[in-house]
Amino acid sequence: MIAEAPQGGPKPRFWRSFALFEDLPEPALAQLSAIALPQRWHSGEVLFQRGDPGDWMVALAEGRVKLTLLTAQGRELILRHAEGGDTLGEFALVDGGGRSADATAVTPTLGWRLPRARFIALAATHPALMLGAARYFCRRLRDTTDQLEGIALFPLEARLARFFLLTLRQIHGEDPPPRAALRLEISQGELAALLGASRPKVNRALMALQEAAAVTRAGEVWECDLPRLAALAEPEG
Repeated sequence: MIAEAPQGGPKPRFWRSFALFEDLPEPALAQLSAIALPQRWHSGEVLFQRGDPGDWMVALAEGRVKLTLLTAQGRELILRHAEGGDTLGEFALVDGGGRSADATAVTPTLGWRLPRARFIALAATHPALMLGAARYFCRRLRDTTDQLEGIALFPLEARLARFFLLTLRQIHGEDPPPRAALRLEISQGELAALLGASRPKVNRALMALQEAAAVTRAGEVWECDLPRLAALAEPEG
């Protein structure tokens, strides 16, 4: 379902909220608005599937999308959740390859689609766009390396602490406050799939973090003590 475009498209401050575009000059941001197409997805609606042509990307304005892989045995592996302020499909947009994962809206979602042909034409006019993309991809690669390191080398409590820290840094930047609240809008089963563990084991790990006073649950919100989480994220030995 295509939403009606606001007059003139998103303002420059909207585009600057995305790491991919934060360093672009004003003229480039204005041209992004000119080529962007608004689109809404219902909860449960598929944005794209693995192997689909990568002929557009989306800058999410609101909602939540899960990126997953499906094994031959039918097991779903959740790679990450994307929310407002995240971009999807940018890898395929740049290299012209197929989609590397499935993307499904978890809640009603609004985003701005950027067609590949227009994106590439804009990059030819504004080289800073591709330079910003290179920086962004490097950052994503580092995050992926950290995630794989956590799954392969750390016990589950440390992996869970690292997940909390990474999520908080995505929200607050590289220097988050010592104490911060976090609303986890994913189920415990989805969290288990993300961490490569079973749901009962993740539940026990959450209890261990609470016993260590690293997190405290208040309804749907987790109050996080970042120094304690950091200590648990790097266990000795």
